[in-house]
Amino acid sequence: MHIYNCKSILISILFMLYVNWGLFAQNQSNNKPNIIYIYADDMGYAELGSYGQKLIHTPNLDKLAKEGVRFTQHYSSAPVCAPSRAMLMTGKHSGNSYIRGNYELGGFQDEKEAGQMPLPEGIYTIPKMLKSVGYKTGIVGKWGLGMANTTGDPQKQGFDYAYGYLDQKQAHNFYPTHLWENGRWDTLENEYRFVHEQLDPENFKNEDFEKFKGKVYAPEKMTSKALKFIKENSNSPFFLYLPYTIPHVSLQAPDSYIKKYIGKFPGEKPYFGQNGYVPSQYPLSTYAAMITYLDDQVGIILNKLEELGLEDNTIVMFSSDNGATFNGGVQPEYFKSVGNLRGLKMDVYEGGIRVPFIAKWPNKFPKNKVSNHISVQYDLMATLADILKIDHIKTDGESMVPALLGQEDSLNKRYLYFEYPEKGGQIAIRRGKWKAVKTNVKEKGSNNTDWQLYNLANDPMEEKDIAEDNLNFLKTFDDIVIKEHHPSHIKEWEFINPLFN
Repeated sequence: MHIYNCKSILISILFMLYVNWGLFAQNQSNNKPNIIYIYADDMGYAELGSYGQKLIHTPNLDKLAKEGVRFTQHYSSAPVCAPSRAMLMTGKHSGNSYIRGNYELGGFQDEKEAGQMPLPEGIYTIPKMLKSVGYKTGIVGKWGLGMANTTGDPQKQGFDYAYGYLDQKQAHNFYPTHLWENGRWDTLENEYRFVHEQLDPENFKNEDFEKFKGKVYAPEKMTSKALKFIKENSNSPFFLYLPYTIPHVSLQAPDSYIKKYIGKFPGEKPYFGQNGYVPSQYPLSTYAAMITYLDDQVGIILNKLEELGLEDNTIVMFSSDNGATFNGGVQPEYFKSVGNLRGLKMDVYEGGIRVPFIAKWPNKFPKNKVSNHISVQYDLMATLADILKIDHIKTDGESMVPALLGQEDSLNKRYLYFEYPEKGGQIAIRRGKWKAVKTNVKEKGSNNTDWQLYNLANDPMEEKDIAEDNLNFLKTFDDIVIKEHHPSHIKEWEFINPLFN
């Protein structure tokens, strides 16, 4: 009897220890912050009210900026979609990244959908890093780094859940026939429409624009899936990557949002598709409507966090993959989409790569803080590793945590490196107040192409090239290129001292 009682007591003690350890482990897990990274598509530096926009309403993102830290010198890793997304996910800059340009496969038709060059097997990504410390990971939006039947499948790259566009060509249409959920086709109630269709400006009817509308707006589905992911993972730390396709053309938005702007832009004229993508009867109103729609989705996400009691323990970040676009009926000069910066998407000048970045973590990051810290999106991996105390991460980035905590370093001494193989081949290096640029490198070769040099402290518009006055200083940038450029596996991307004709 005595032995039996001892065994019973011992079993009870072990059971209590097991339960308590489980609760301890759960509490330790719950102490890790949830992370939501919202990524706009082709949003210019100055298209939010908090960054100076006067014509487009973005109250939710402006509120996010007031409740967090707003960066004024933050950069995308590249001036176009796919490489920016690859570098964001892998923490590599463009001289070291596997993906360096938009390498398109397949076609626009559903039956020819093949995506872009996929990320390779075995590459280290942010979701893989976060899964290793207990996170549930999800992507809802545009992936653009490989189809489900390739090594680039987001579920092979660390995501537990994936919903949205896999092929960025399909994302040219906001009313697609389908999206993808965990590698499976999710049929939407929309008819197939080739988006790059023109109307005759001399012979058209207003109803001709109606055929480019559908019943299911893809970003609405994305928000719905994002909310479901947040709710289902509210009891464990989660990472949600939300790369919305707005405001990338085609110019398409729900009528209720377009009507909010019709009549507010004097002289607005129809766009007939002459510069690609779908025609739009109200291109200015539609573009503004798309950004306001995106802003509303951010508000819905933030409200869900508050409703579930997750707000205080969730880091919310917002940025864009590159600067504003120049085609498809978009008029960046009308909205001053990049402010007074030079260049647009596909340029390594400031307008092509300087982007908004806002981060909020209640009771951790300061409120209504404006940071001049020089940073770049390939810093995200190092930043999250720093927050979560994950060691031995190999990345080209540096942690933004000091700046996020409100510690200013003025013009920090690090440099940012950019090389971009398209539009003639371009190189850019930001170091403190200095910005060095080479364009049309493929024409003369990198060694024979002159540097342009700008002092961004007094010339943020990159108008005055002062390279001739600083010839000795330019060798510093030559040395950086030699150090940071690593040969690419794609011939078209290898434009810096290529070992072939």
